[in-house]
Amino acid sequence: MSLIPIKSPAEIEKMRAAGQAAAIVLDRLAKLVAPGVTTGEIDRAAGEFMAELGGKSAFLGYRKFPGQICISVNEEVVHGIGGTRRLAYGDIVKIDTGVILNGYIGDTATTVPCGAVDPETERLCTATKKILEGAIPFAVAGRKLGDLSHYIETEALRQGLGVVREFVGHGVGRKLHEEPQIPNYGRLGSGPRLKAGMTLAIEPMINLGAEGVRILDDKWTVVTADGKPSAHFEHTILVTENAPEVLTCLPLIA
Repeated sequence: MSLIPIKSPAEIEKMRAAGQAAAIVLDRLAKLVAPGVTTGEIDRAAGEFMAELGGKSAFLGYRKFPGQICISVNEEVVHGIGGTRRLAYGDIVKIDTGVILNGYIGDTATTVPCGAVDPETERLCTATKKILEGAIPFAVAGRKLGDLSHYIETEALRQGLGVVREFVGHGVGRKLHEEPQIPNYGRLGSGPRLKAGMTLAIEPMINLGAEGVRILDDKWTVVTADGKPSAHFEHTILVTENAPEVLTCLPLIA
């Protein structure tokens, strides 16, 4: 198994700055979600927002990905590409944002309703967000990574939801994908032991229906196999000896 990078104090400060930039961009993009707006317009705005903050996209050009962000609608799980699609009232829009700032990456995602959504889809979104919030406290020194993964899986299944298995969370830092992989399923007591200084992108991808997914002909967009909606939330987390630090929270304004 490859070693999991431990960030130095100087690197952690850079991760904090990148995480806050990603949080600011994501917040601004979420406010653009409205009926009639195209996914391409939101993608282009992302590039502008990142540049204003002195950063750039961690996704654009990564393995030839063509977008500034990943923007996925309804049954699209992750890795959607912005284009001519116009958002409709009742859609749910997943926006996944990675920002490179001074050589380090902040990675964060949210699911945004476009107007009111049906009760089951709202339940899915609320549950997925709460599952992420409940998983974060497991990211402390001394815990096994599998404990975190087990919590996500157990909570989703308890609520009758499907857990995506083909795509997982990951370490993040100088590279978009570092060790370790962070599945949204797992066994208690399994996996590597977490250490202070690790930075992890925890990202539950949860389906309203079954867990199965497939990839569209564009070779990127992941959709649910049964066509039912999927939700996605993500934060970059710093593992510490005490409570985890969420690096992709919006900065406090004095």
